[in-house]
Amino acid sequence: MSETPQRGRWQAPYNLERLLEVAVRVFTERGYDGTSFRHLTQASGLSRSSIYHHIDSKEQLLRLGLERALEPLMASTTEEGATVGRAIDRLSYLIKRNVEILAAELPYVKLLLSVHGNTETERWALEQRRTFDKVIAGVVQEAIDEGDVRADLDARTTARLLFGTINSLAEWYKPERKRKPGELADQICSMILRGIHT
Repeated sequence: MSETPQRGRWQAPYNLERLLEVAVRVFTERGYDGTSFRHLTQASGLSRSSIYHHIDSKEQLLRLGLERALEPLMASTTEEGATVGRAIDRLSYLIKRNVEILAAELPYVKLLLSVHGNTETERWALEQRRTFDKVIAGVVQEAIDEGDVRADLDARTTARLLFGTINSLAEWYKPERKRKPGELADQICSMILRGIHT
């Protein structure tokens, strides 16, 4: 990914990828509803017409930013590690993969976690997250049925707590620190699963 431009100064040549980086940062800082095209032009150093050269609307930028988080998230549920083997192993795989996805796409995950459903695009994103939650709850329920997760736990609540813990990384994780995402994923997975194992 290219270097993020400084606020208000665009480093030529520009492209959609770099415009998206700026837009996602501004959406996250100000909220989507609180962001105007004036804010985008100020942050990017681009004119309104230059921005429209790349996109049709502000909401298209939002959609592109949310897709950057949602596409790998949803894809993780269909990968071999998430579909083959005992449910507890699949759950472990999904926990680790999603820590890695959060680390790799941190600005876009932050944006995803900030949407409230005020636009059609935001409602689409929330529906995608609900679909993901159902998949995770299903895996947790299978792990309960197989005897690897405590039977006194509710699958849907457990799934929300598990991935709520992962999502909290968005508040403090810094990619520039030396801790590798894989190592962090292993530690989080170990801590989380220890509490729900039979």
